[in-house]
Amino acid sequence: MLKTIRRILAAFSFIFITLLFLDFTGTLQKWFGWLARIQFLPAIMALNLAVIIALILITIVFGRIYCSVICPLGIFQDLISWMSGKRKKKKMRFSYSPEKKWIRYGVFVLFAIALISGIHAFVSILAPYSSYGRIAQNLFSPVYLWMNNFLAFIAEKADSFAFYSKDVWIKSLPTFVIAALTFAIIFILAWKNGRTYCNTVCPVGTILSFFSRFSLFRPIINTEKCKTCHICERKCKAACIDLKTHKIDYSRCVDCFDCIDNCRFDAMEYRFAYGVKPKNGSSGNGGEHDLKNENSSGKLSRRAFLTTTAIAVTAATVKAGEKKIDGGLAMITDKKIPERKERLTPFGSVSIDHFYDCCTACQLCVSVCPNEILRPSVELEYLMQPVMSYERGYCRPECVKCSEVCPSGAILKITPEEKTAIHIGTAVVDYDLCVVNTDNVNCGNCARHCPAGAIRMLRKDPDNRESLRIPSVIEERCIGCGACENLCPSRPYSAIHVDGLKIHRTD
Repeated sequence: MLKTIRRILAAFSFIFITLLFLDFTGTLQKWFGWLARIQFLPAIMALNLAVIIALILITIVFGRIYCSVICPLGIFQDLISWMSGKRKKKKMRFSYSPEKKWIRYGVFVLFAIALISGIHAFVSILAPYSSYGRIAQNLFSPVYLWMNNFLAFIAEKADSFAFYSKDVWIKSLPTFVIAALTFAIIFILAWKNGRTYCNTVCPVGTILSFFSRFSLFRPIINTEKCKTCHICERKCKAACIDLKTHKIDYSRCVDCFDCIDNCRFDAMEYRFAYGVKPKNGSSGNGGEHDLKNENSSGKLSRRAFLTTTAIAVTAATVKAGEKKIDGGLAMITDKKIPERKERLTPFGSVSIDHFYDCCTACQLCVSVCPNEILRPSVELEYLMQPVMSYERGYCRPECVKCSEVCPSGAILKITPEEKTAIHIGTAVVDYDLCVVNTDNVNCGNCARHCPAGAIRMLRKDPDNRESLRIPSVIEERCIGCGACENLCPSRPYSAIHVDGLKIHRTD
């Protein structure tokens, strides 16, 4: 019964957290956005004391339920391990292994130092929620979008607008590679050894282990009923049951209840047991199974390699053959990212420092951005953390989706009305690139599309009424939305680009 309840709750969490990263419309955020906010690292970054205290109290009372029910990466490992266990002769493939303290606490110390020092790339690589977010956004999302685009194609043929197509492209190659490597490592470890990553590498698991050692409710071995059949040990994906001494390492136990569900003699119980110490020694020698653990590392490595390679190659070739044509006559050159004096961070992020200090690089804002202006940074200092750029679109005044989904407080929640009063950057004109000067033609595209009315067109020759007009930016009005930069016809660099502000201004 306990195992069934745990599976139902875990399935709910896993499905809807995954859908948060796949749903590019942001619709599900209204009902299930709280699932991202109750993750451990986002709660720490947001200084959400209520969530942090609640998770710690739950661990003290019930053990590491968080790892089995709430954490998407933990549930993902369980799913892979479950699929591996479906193979013939692999249903009872685990065995007790001592805690690898030097790895476990070494990684945790490095994680803590990186978190305090602001080395966010290292923190986000190890954080389980962020790791799963990158996997979902970089590997699962393209498949989801291709399915959506196929349905959009079918709907278009039927004159329906139930679906609309979305571009599928690699927003950051380094982030994609890191996501693919993380997926491969998690897959191999979970396929072979269940919760090895969770109990040896994951820093959140280590933090919770400090409290789970003293949990009030825990699995207990009843030595009077135990026949030392070793089934519980062989089914423990956390490798924390040592049946020779009848002890359970509660710092690594994730309360999956597999041991209780599979015990044929009712010798495993989950009950209030604070301070209870099981007796040492065996209660019997009846029926110890001689189960051989087949060596399948070679096959597993090949499978994981082929799976990861297929995903990478497919995602990398999405744009192959896609051509942009102007009037069917000429190729349109893609825009390049301009050199900005300061990077751009989203409306509601307060300042550059605040944004990157709080961001967990989970990619949730990247997933829901409808105009594809948010993408993971490729710079080492801010690796995988989002940055804004306007080659594919601009930040529309009515859109505040990134502020609605951010679970860590890096982007504070704002309304469209509040957004219009925030200035995240200032437009700058490069007259050497402006088509008015290079092609001697009228344009004014930037001024026509500026939602803030921050650009006016002035005569090149003030004394000539017939003179061509060039853009001039009213800095006090410019909010940095990037409409001018995105819609500028100059290629490959826009003649007008936006430089970010270190600290955002509000009117």
